Amino acid sequence: MKPEKSPSIADLKEAVLNHQAGTPAEHFERVVDLVRVLRAECPWDRKQTPESLAHLLLEESYELVHAIDEGDDAELRKEIGDLFLHLCFQVLLADEAGKFSFVEVFEALCHKLISRHPHVFGDTVAETEAAVLGNWENLKMKEGRKSLLEGVPKAMSELLRAYRVQKKVAGVGFDWPSDQGVLDKLVEEIGELRHARNAQERQEEFGDLLFTIVNYSRFIDANPEDALRKATNKFMDRFRRVEQEVLASGRAWQEYSADELDALWNRAKKAL
Repeated sequence: MKPEKSPSIADLKEAVLNHQAGTPAEHFERVVDLVRVLRAECPWDRKQTPESLAHLLLEESYELVHAIDEGDDAELRKEIGDLFLHLCFQVLLADEAGKFSFVEVFEALCHKLISRHPHVFGDTVAETEAAVLGNWENLKMKEGRKSLLEGVPKAMSELLRAYRVQKKVAGVGFDWPSDQGVLDKLVEEIGELRHARNAQERQEEFGDLLFTIVNYSRFIDANPEDALRKATNKFMDRFRRVEQEVLASGRAWQEYSADELDALWNRAKKAL
């Protein structure tokens, strides 16, 4: 039996342009065909590598999170599509290089999810989130990892990386018994920062303080990255309100006293 002939780029273009509404699988196939066409015929797409696209993948992820924060469903739909495009592109590049295919990606994903959910697909009992997370980390170690911390991405923001590290070790019981211990540690770290003798010590103690603050975030069920992003957005909204008042007054920023700016800020806080 002869192997089925792969469709030409012309065939793929026609299929993409004349696609009819169908199942999610058929729409997925259209996206894959579309990326194949772009890869073959667009000068920019032909030049791309996994490395050249990495920063764009991060940007699309941030834009997706921004759409979630804004509660903008139309933008969210668009950003999910953009992120999906980049994931497809990465798999196609790997397929071209003979590394792995879509089938292998999906098979590996399904195998991992099934094997790491024995409380769903097996006889293991895990009735709480903590039990599920503990099982998850133990199963990863059984898969051959040499350290619990193996696989924590270095490309993460350091705030999120600290959070991920702390959640991992907490999953096996290496944790504070309560949030009071973390609060006491915060007081201790602030004292050490106050008494730091030089720039190097201040930087080190400040890092310890940040790490402890991230640790506390887990006890109040707050992702530090989300909390800081929302706090930054709130500050920006309030500052823009102050900025509008300053611009409307016709006075330069330098003409305002600290007390006047503080009064504008307090008004912005009450309004927002």
